[in-house]
Amino acid sequence: MKKLMRRLSRVRVTHLTQYSMLRSEPPDAVELNKQRSDVPHGHFPVYVGIDQASTQRFIVSSELLRHPIFMELLNRSAQEYGYEQSGVLRIPINVDVFERVLESLRQGQEPSSLDELI
Repeated sequence: MKKLMRRLSRVRVTHLTQYSMLRSEPPDAVELNKQRSDVPHGHFPVYVGIDQASTQRFIVSSELLRHPIFMELLNRSAQEYGYEQSGVLRIPINVDVFERVLESLRQGQEPSSLDELI
């Protein structure tokens, strides 16, 4: 987990005012665009979904790495896929819940755990 956080925290942050989701893509677009490098500086791609059919790609601000809720999501990812996971960052959570997390952070709310948003 520490290696992952160090690697992702090296991304240059250019937008510090709020958390934002730039876009999400439906599962079929995810497969077509795996090799695309449209991620702006200070952001990183995250694949969210419980199974392959429901997976969506999000581009999120690297500021999220400092937030306790996102740390909880990273821990869930590490439990599911292991710390030595290579490739893209995957978070095994329902897409709707992840969107609620992003929206609450965008609005400046500070939920203490994911359970509040489920």
